[in-house]
Amino acid sequence: MAAGTAMSSYWRGLRDGLPFLAVVGPFAMLFGVLATEAGLAVHETMGFSIVVIAGAAQFTALQLINENAPTLVVLASALAVNLRMAMYSASITPHLGPLPLWKRGIVAYFLVDQTYAQSILDFEKNLDQTTAEKFAYFLGVMTPICPPWYLFTFVGAVLGESIPPSLGLDFALPIAFLAMVGPMLRTPAHRIAALVSVILALAFAWLPYNMGLLVAGLGGMMAGAQAELRLGVKP
Repeated sequence: MAAGTAMSSYWRGLRDGLPFLAVVGPFAMLFGVLATEAGLAVHETMGFSIVVIAGAAQFTALQLINENAPTLVVLASALAVNLRMAMYSASITPHLGPLPLWKRGIVAYFLVDQTYAQSILDFEKNLDQTTAEKFAYFLGVMTPICPPWYLFTFVGAVLGESIPPSLGLDFALPIAFLAMVGPMLRTPAHRIAALVSVILALAFAWLPYNMGLLVAGLGGMMAGAQAELRLGVKP
């Protein structure tokens, strides 16, 4: 019975994760194209996606590499963009923390924006799920998101410049983030953090190597934390 319930949760997660494929595919293809145009070989591009598996950080690092930014700046910027993963981990730990170490490792590797956003919404909505059911749901959500990320990165890397600009693959990034962030701005603290980060990103856009993103990310997190303390609202 438990196995059947977990399988049901997996298929439910798979169904809920399928819509993300519409943006994951173009997003991954775009990265593959830009990475090869920047001089990376196909195997280097694939290694980038498999090891990092974080689209925003990959695009950030790739742009800075193209601008011949110092290695330290590239690493710091990518780390700053991915600081949200630490918050994702803290948020999802009450739900998946009791899992064995090897399963937690799987969750940690596949914990990306889309898998976190969909999973946490489901976990908070269906509080009666067991840890096994939650893990199965997470794997279901991951299935149409992460493996296709590798596949479409490869397609983009192989096709390279043969993909016409008229396809407009760059639409995927802003749409993906708007779709993920919008439903999660549930409290004043969330909205304040988002607003402050946007304002700071625009105000410091003049900084070289996109370092304004570092300022915006840190400032947004600090503003959100202070708002949470002062308003007494949990994230």
